[in-house]
Amino acid sequence: MLGNTPMMKQYEEIKKDYQDCLLFYRLGDFYEMFGPDAEEGSRLLGITLTARDGGMGKVPMCGVPFHSADNYIAKVIGAGQKVAICEQVEDPKSAKGIVKREVIRVISPGTILEGNFLQERSSNYLLAVARGEQGYGLAVVDASTGEFLATEVPDWNTLHNEFWRYDPVECLVTEGDEAVLDEVSRIAGENRVTMTAHHKHAFNLDYAEKKILEHFRINSLTSLGCEDKPLLTIAAGAILDYLNLMQKSRPANIMTLKVYSLKETMDLDYATRRNLELVRSLHSAERKDSVLGIIDYTRTAVGSRLLKNWLEKPLLNKAEIQKRLDTTEELVNDTTLRLSFKEHLEPVYDLERIVSRIAYGTANAKDLLALKNSLAQLPAIQKSLAQGKSSYLRQLSEGFDVLADIYELLEAAVHPEAPFSMREGNLIRDGYNQEVDALRDVLVNGKQWLVDLEQRERERTGIRTLKVSYNKVFGYYIDVTRSKSGDVPEEYVRKQTLANSERFITPELKELENRVLGADEKVKELEYQLFVQLRNTVGAHVARILHTAHSIAQIDCLFSLGQAAVYHNFCKPVISEDGQYILKDCRHPVVEEKLKDGWFIPNDVHFHPDKERFLIITGPNMAGKSTYCRSVAVASVLMQIGSFVPAREAVMPVVDRVFARIGASDDLSTGQSTFMVEMNEVANIVNNATKDSLIILDEVGRGTSTYDGLAIAWALTDYINNTIQAKTMFATHYHELTALEEQPGICNYSVAVKEDGENVVFLRKIIPGGADRSYGIHVASLAGIPEKILQNARTILRTLELEKEQHRPHVTQMDLFAAAQELEPVKAQPVMAVPEVLRELAAVNVNGLTPMDAMNLLFKLQKKAQEVVDHGTD
Repeated sequence: MLGNTPMMKQYEEIKKDYQDCLLFYRLGDFYEMFGPDAEEGSRLLGITLTARDGGMGKVPMCGVPFHSADNYIAKVIGAGQKVAICEQVEDPKSAKGIVKREVIRVISPGTILEGNFLQERSSNYLLAVARGEQGYGLAVVDASTGEFLATEVPDWNTLHNEFWRYDPVECLVTEGDEAVLDEVSRIAGENRVTMTAHHKHAFNLDYAEKKILEHFRINSLTSLGCEDKPLLTIAAGAILDYLNLMQKSRPANIMTLKVYSLKETMDLDYATRRNLELVRSLHSAERKDSVLGIIDYTRTAVGSRLLKNWLEKPLLNKAEIQKRLDTTEELVNDTTLRLSFKEHLEPVYDLERIVSRIAYGTANAKDLLALKNSLAQLPAIQKSLAQGKSSYLRQLSEGFDVLADIYELLEAAVHPEAPFSMREGNLIRDGYNQEVDALRDVLVNGKQWLVDLEQRERERTGIRTLKVSYNKVFGYYIDVTRSKSGDVPEEYVRKQTLANSERFITPELKELENRVLGADEKVKELEYQLFVQLRNTVGAHVARILHTAHSIAQIDCLFSLGQAAVYHNFCKPVISEDGQYILKDCRHPVVEEKLKDGWFIPNDVHFHPDKERFLIITGPNMAGKSTYCRSVAVASVLMQIGSFVPAREAVMPVVDRVFARIGASDDLSTGQSTFMVEMNEVANIVNNATKDSLIILDEVGRGTSTYDGLAIAWALTDYINNTIQAKTMFATHYHELTALEEQPGICNYSVAVKEDGENVVFLRKIIPGGADRSYGIHVASLAGIPEKILQNARTILRTLELEKEQHRPHVTQMDLFAAAQELEPVKAQPVMAVPEVLRELAAVNVNGLTPMDAMNLLFKLQKKAQEVVDHGTD
């Protein structure tokens, strides 16, 4: 117990229901914190910790000014904590005893509404996870925009991919379910995601169904598409329950629930999105040096967020892809139309977030002005849409609502210079309300009446220094210097004596004061009431405004794709029907942008489903193998969002998945080594890829010993080429793999190198044929390794190469693979004993092995084969 004063008792009574929050307790012009909250708040916010008498001793205390509280709240939220806002809910003047207070809202990382807490161009997702026997239900909402989605996933790996597709700031799990909390915490890793254990009853199916039906005011879940989907229903219901609890009101900006299947769009797994740097750079974790940073020319926040969504969910439907490509082509060719969109999209504010604040009742006059100024652009945007010829632009034009009635209402009602504060007046425009106009007239004339009174009293009394002044304690008064105080008329009533002056009032002055001050209070209260009515009126049209906002977002995305194509010289791809994949002069857009000035060397790529589906790419480090592979993967993703691609010419099929296994990194949060992370990613690829997939592999197997790595790379190549038959690019330093070109579908390519003595120039050009050297010492030289070390390395390399030529083992790695391919029983020889490794290999049922089983078997057999090589016996 902190204290026994009425205020401390009230504080503790409120605080007991918000133990997981910092309680911001309104006290006058400050939000105060007490006890442990004060100590934590002082530490987080860097503010002075003081103390207050609680009736039982001193209570730790700190506070922040209410008018600048947003900045402090943002710091608390940024630290992953919650803030409960406790306001005075009655007028202190009329309160009997202590002023009544209530928590009006709880702010957590996933329930933020205010723009200054949010990144304008990024969504702010709250995610909920429900676990069952059939997998997981996942629901995700952006409370600041009203976006609400849900799906079901079969396993932990898929949950991991979906989790990071949304990159949530907060995640809800069932209170008391430590298993789910542990699973989701492992996914979140060391990233800053606030884990919230929400009430167990909210994760009950019946309760969740009731919540969803009540919120959307429907009688059946069928209309939302979530019937017979209990896990996603539970997750969605839990999120709605949490939002109601936090906001103390129904989240009216959530108009629908989009139930989606992972098969509707291309499923890009977490590793692929990361390795291709689709939305953020691996090095800076920013969008600037990502694919999104290259193509994002959007002019609005709603458009930028939608473009990111497009990039992370490429289309699979050919007709939809073609529709976007055709619109992009029109905007590339019609400069006037493209620049018209740019001009009129630029002034449009974040409609989704403004409307959400209106729906929650937290929007201020500046928000309504921003809405009005945005709506002013809609007629011009509609006019530009009407000029479009593509089916997509015509479709958008037909359903485009310019919201003229809402614009006219806001234009007539909101004062063009309205302040942020809702209680300072000046919210309502002149001419909108007669009573407001009349009270303002009293205020204007009343001030002039006071000026006239002051002048009359000076002339009547002969006191030239007489002044009419005002303060909050006495109201209006007449100030006279002490030397002239004896000259005042008898009707002057003395109110206060100061060192140098006397203060008086008169009946006439009090009458004027009542009229002026009464008018001031009345007009401010009336303006506030009118503003709330206006906000509610606009709030009744949330669905219409959000519909137009989504149209604006799509127009902006299409403009952005057109602008990017023009600026970066992208070409329109042709969608192939026969599986052929041809890119001429393909470039990596991010690398090209960094190099500038034409330094990037483009390359061609050609896949044929039968003749050339698996490309083995060898060559030196730093020569451009990885960039070449990634450029092809990026081109596929761009094509399937409806974008032009960075190439001179492109003929491309629609792929069902893009996989990119690139680079090496430990996963410290789960205790996995570089090699284990690599193998997990490879297992995901071989277990999920089809013949219609595109696979990018870079240096698979280098996280273990040379023979182990080569064995895995060889078996993986064989399996993908012959079993999966996906379009694959494999960049490797295992030059031995080039022998696999004898298999149908496999082709060797390498990076061209120019040698002049010990000088080497990487030409960055991909040419047919394999490489036989890696030029690692040259790369070490480029990195600045001292020459003495390099000379020693060259000597050691020559020695090793000579030993390799002189000592060739009887049973080689290639012999082992040949035996593995034939898989015929080996008969015992009368003279020479058959190695144990071959007997074990002969007994294997290859058709019954999974890809991971095959890899594990190869590890085991390789070790035994090495013993044969080393000892010459079985």
